[in-house]
Amino acid sequence: MATNKTPKGLDGLFHDTLKDIYFAEKKILATLPKMAMAAHSPDLKAAFEKHHTETQEHVARLEEVFEVIGKKPAAKTCAAIMGITEEGAEIMEEYKDSPALDAGLLAAAQAVEHYEISRYGTMRTWASELGLTEAVQLLDLTLAEEKKTDVALTKLAESAVNVAAEAAE
Repeated sequence: MATNKTPKGLDGLFHDTLKDIYFAEKKILATLPKMAMAAHSPDLKAAFEKHHTETQEHVARLEEVFEVIGKKPAAKTCAAIMGITEEGAEIMEEYKDSPALDAGLLAAAQAVEHYEISRYGTMRTWASELGLTEAVQLLDLTLAEEKKTDVALTKLAESAVNVAAEAAE
């Protein structure tokens, strides 16, 4: 059956992906305090709390990107982040009283970071190709922060969290 619907172009894909990452960031905002509460390591708690504050800024920047493209901020359910956060919830439940809990929480947080780095990198490239200079700058700021968080989490894992989990065995 033929339809008269025009196929979406890169601008449509950009908008759809923007809605997806907007949903993801809001889901992450709701999840980080739970992870901070569950963490045993004071350094890991602090990392989750710091990233919660940064994520609030990421949401605000995404709202600016929506403004740049003349659209209202809207979220579209992101199956990827739902799966990643469900895995994190399982770790919190299954390892609640385990010395490996923090290592699991940190791994879940890095899965989130890697998803975000992928999305923000793609979005920045598309924004550039679409000539959305202001959006490129906003997305680039967030991408840099996500990469910095990932590096900080890796250092925390290698210097303390994984060591503590292993030592307890």
